[in-house]
Amino acid sequence: MKKFNIAVVGATGMVGNKFLEVLEEKNLPVDSYYLFASSRSAGKKIDFVGKSHTVIELTADNIRSLKGKIDFALFSAGGGVSKEFAPIFVEIGATVVDNSSQWRMDENVPLVVPEVNSEDVKWSKGIIANPNCSTIQAVVALKPLYDKYGIKRIIYSTYQAVSGAGVAGYNDLKNGVNGEAPSKFPHPIAFNILPHIDVFTESGYTKEEIKMIEETKKILHDKDLRITATTVRVPVYHGHSESINVEFKSPCTRDGVVEALKGFDGIIVEDDTASNLYPMPINAENHDEVFVGRIRIDDSVESGVNLWVVADNIRKGAATNAVQIVELLIKNHLEA
Repeated sequence: MKKFNIAVVGATGMVGNKFLEVLEEKNLPVDSYYLFASSRSAGKKIDFVGKSHTVIELTADNIRSLKGKIDFALFSAGGGVSKEFAPIFVEIGATVVDNSSQWRMDENVPLVVPEVNSEDVKWSKGIIANPNCSTIQAVVALKPLYDKYGIKRIIYSTYQAVSGAGVAGYNDLKNGVNGEAPSKFPHPIAFNILPHIDVFTESGYTKEEIKMIEETKKILHDKDLRITATTVRVPVYHGHSESINVEFKSPCTRDGVVEALKGFDGIIVEDDTASNLYPMPINAENHDEVFVGRIRIDDSVESGVNLWVVADNIRKGAATNAVQIVELLIKNHLEA
């Protein structure tokens, strides 16, 4: 079997570490890994897949020195880094899967969740964008319902873990429990809730809310979808939770909604209120699936439903989704 070479850019960060963890679990047909990070981490040794890897400084020259040797590059190093260095990896023959927001809304770049729109990888020109963590879990839950009933309108309300803001966000909660002042967030996150993720825009919506709205439309290939969102940071370390209200184009039943969700790849339905069974972030941690529960018909509209959707934002919301894209690319290469 043909083997491939993979680069991981941002290998020493929170998501980069999760990339390595998921790659090791997946045991892909890979010959060599190249781990890149900033000059601060260059030279560091990382034990990975049974070998010791030396972290390579991310520079244009170091990338170009590997021309023809890298098939796929996984990026999790911020939008500015992706903008500068992703095209160089494409130049040397690699396909980039980027976890930043840099390329997501570029009309020439596919935005992919493999369970939802895997066919979009086929029109990639060298860069594939990994969606926002909160969008990924939402569209996995919505896709089978979109296909079955059609969707007119979506209302997102999110409850997002501090790890979505990186190590600094995680530390704000950890230190805040002990009474320390925040350094990442504008207000304490310990024992508090912040209706504020990313920066505010002139519309009054935050960039995170706009990301969810626009990315959902792009992934589902439906520019006419009516969507609104409120994204909220909560004092939870891992796992994003979302209340999703959906209005359908055709009549639905609760049983029909549950059946569609249970039959879809990557979804686990946890919905037994008599036993207090419903998705919670504490149980979703370190899992790749999207958990759906609290499934209720919304009688305030002609055909609607309420869903409670939970997933590990660092795994499915970032690393696992990116690695699944690479798995898909490898499969397409081997079948070509």
